[in-house]
Amino acid sequence: MEQLPSESDAVAKVSSIFIYPIKSCRGISVSQASVTPTGFRWDRQWLVVNYKGRAYTQRVEPKLSLVQVELPDEAFIEGWEPSKSSYLVLKAPGMDALKVSLIAPREVSNGISVWEWSGSALDEGADASKWFSDYLGKPSRLVRFNTASETRPVEPEYARGHKIMFSDMYPYMLLSQGSMDALNNVLKEPIPVNRFRPNIFVEGCEPFSEDLWTEIRIDKLTFLGVKLCSAVPTINQETGIAGAEPNETLRKIRSDSVLRPTQKQRGKVYFGQNLVFKGSLTGKKGNVLKVGDLVYVLKKVSSTDEAAA
Repeated sequence: MEQLPSESDAVAKVSSIFIYPIKSCRGISVSQASVTPTGFRWDRQWLVVNYKGRAYTQRVEPKLSLVQVELPDEAFIEGWEPSKSSYLVLKAPGMDALKVSLIAPREVSNGISVWEWSGSALDEGADASKWFSDYLGKPSRLVRFNTASETRPVEPEYARGHKIMFSDMYPYMLLSQGSMDALNNVLKEPIPVNRFRPNIFVEGCEPFSEDLWTEIRIDKLTFLGVKLCSAVPTINQETGIAGAEPNETLRKIRSDSVLRPTQKQRGKVYFGQNLVFKGSLTGKKGNVLKVGDLVYVLKKVSSTDEAAA
């Protein structure tokens, strides 16, 4: 039997877990979440699209940041399955609450696209379409990833064989409290962690130490750090309004020219680490991450210049 590290070897612990059921809408802070190869269960499973099927993101529709999303508490228990009375509930300023059944719809919409991917998705129907169309002031639909027929690979040069649903690029993003504190110490006005939309928020490690992690264990689950997360956190998640910060400051302290001077320059800034799950989940129980779980570093690079980005 594989021997686990001792508690004294832990470098951090999980302080928060965030799930974003609808891409670009508000997240949910939960005490535990089921781990799947494509991300936490329910994470980025839904997408708001325009009349052509193209994804809306906060970059295009910042009002999405004000859409509050609720799931039943029991939805985060491992093995739970929805019934006919289980709903995703959406709320937004000036809108009545919308209830979306968690039972997968049968209607399929073709020609759905997000970034480089296109395929079919399950359409959540006329009520959801009207709700988002009214809220955004333009024709919109709510669709769900069609796991029965579609796959969406991550960038093969960084994590070949791994897949996602409607996440930007990778199944998980990890960020540390130390990194947030270091950034807020140089900002004129501190910002909350929701600007960066991580899935796993940890505390107890040095600022930006997660840059170097290439293999970590959280409790008994192992993840690979495959690529530094390129950040564009322009939208205030409380107001839906874009601002110059923290991007201007990040360009000074977290750009590739600062962090990776010997590597090819891409004009990006980095904050947090993208993760994929290592291993197989088929038929196994106990694949749950919980607040308070300890984080162990199994492998790391010696400098950010050596990290994948």
